[in-house]
Amino acid sequence: MLQYYILNMPVASVIFALTIGLSIYVFSNPEWFGRLMLHPYSIHRDKSRWYLILTSGLIHKDWMHLLFNMITFYYFGFGLEGIFVEISGPMGHLWFALLYVAALVLSDIPTIIQQKDNYGYHSLGASGAISAVLFSYILFYPKMMLGIFMIIPMPAYLFAFLYLGYCIWASKNARDGINHDAHLFGALTGIVFTLILYPWIFKHFIGQFTG
Repeated sequence: MLQYYILNMPVASVIFALTIGLSIYVFSNPEWFGRLMLHPYSIHRDKSRWYLILTSGLIHKDWMHLLFNMITFYYFGFGLEGIFVEISGPMGHLWFALLYVAALVLSDIPTIIQQKDNYGYHSLGASGAISAVLFSYILFYPKMMLGIFMIIPMPAYLFAFLYLGYCIWASKNARDGINHDAHLFGALTGIVFTLILYPWIFKHFIGQFTG
């Protein structure tokens, strides 16, 4: 019975509710920012604080940060879990959970390595994992139209190409306080995870353009 409930748990709903709830709690209790944000300096010196990799992905800087990420997750996270379940049955819920958690972890590892000696560096937000969700979804529907900034129409495959290019450039040149490495490695995690899980998706992706 327990196994049945675990395999049929609506993972996207749990992530959505948990992220919104914990973020709102931290907004009202700002002392928790320091306890839950990613702090590479501490993680490098105290491996027991690895949990910060996960908790930092469940909180956000402000309402705008939370709203943008949750709108993206709402449109693509629930849909992607549905795709996984349609293909893999109840195991699809588990695959979606593993994709999200793997992206949270792998998108932060480059930052931890780069900033391990920078005591003043902190990071938070679900952007790395949500990038993974978005790019996994794009593999299934590369020609769908996205509304960039809610108004600019653009095919998903073009957005993906431009997004990755911008992340690579911004990780080296931008000074805007945004963790662009997390976006980049989250997107790559989504692509690689989906290719490993469903190797045929590459042929499907190419077939969308070749007919």
